[in-house]
Amino acid sequence: MTDDARVDGRKSTSAGDARSEDLAGGDARSEDLAGGDAPVVALDASALMAPIEADLRLFEELDRLLGGYEAVVPAAVVSELDRLQGGNGKEATAASVGSDLATRAETVETAESYADDALVELVTEGRIDGVVTNDRPLANRVLEAGAPVIGLRGRNTLAITEP
Repeated sequence: MTDDARVDGRKSTSAGDARSEDLAGGDARSEDLAGGDAPVVALDASALMAPIEADLRLFEELDRLLGGYEAVVPAAVVSELDRLQGGNGKEATAASVGSDLATRAETVETAESYADDALVELVTEGRIDGVVTNDRPLANRVLEAGAPVIGLRGRNTLAITEP
């Protein structure tokens, strides 16, 4: 099995490989929402917390992988981060950092109040081109809905997984 092979048969790409046509700006959704060729990617709480939990430089990695892009965060994700900040320990610290990072993205409203459902809603409504997450069950739902997922590959590198 090569490094790029996945057990579920889906294809992963990293920055050195050919980029996803959808996330590289070939999808009409990105042109409609961003007013140009930049893909729109939604950030999950797990991605926003990754700088603490996985020593990931989230926005630098997204820049490396995608070039130009527009980042959005569902209001339900912001609420989840606010709730997690109330605890103690590394998770609360990660949520606090994630909440700060979320201010670098546009907050978008959805009908769903649960963060994972809100992200899937954005995909099914065609409002975003992909989701950044390290949550495997959410990633599977997003892939099943037909959108690429950007997630950790290795220790602190992001890669795109196509549906």
